[in-house]
Amino acid sequence: MRIRIISMPPGEAPAHIRAAWVGLELPLSPRVPALQTCTGIGVLSGPKSMLGQWLAILLGRGQRESGYIVEADRAIEVLEAKSPAAAAWWREHAPWFVAPGRQLLFSAESCEEVPESAQV
Repeated sequence: MRIRIISMPPGEAPAHIRAAWVGLELPLSPRVPALQTCTGIGVLSGPKSMLGQWLAILLGRGQRESGYIVEADRAIEVLEAKSPAAAAWWREHAPWFVAPGRQLLFSAESCEEVPESAQV
């Protein structure tokens, strides 16, 4: 399944970087192909290592949110086609979040599901 970003997603990235996501269609992670409620952490304020992120979540430093999970590296590729500057911001300021195998969470309120029949 895919999602379309319909409004600026919340988060710690600057507003103009978050606004660059609007209008993009992103494939959901094959590991989590539906709306989820999970615990997330900030891309700038959270720990940089995977272990640190897991510990932060276990210690209650994360925030529960409903949203869609996408593979970070694929999402940044899609973003780069629209806004190379926004993709470069992610690679410079949060490289630990956009590495292969990592995931990003987009809030449910900022997304709409794209029906299979509407996908190109």
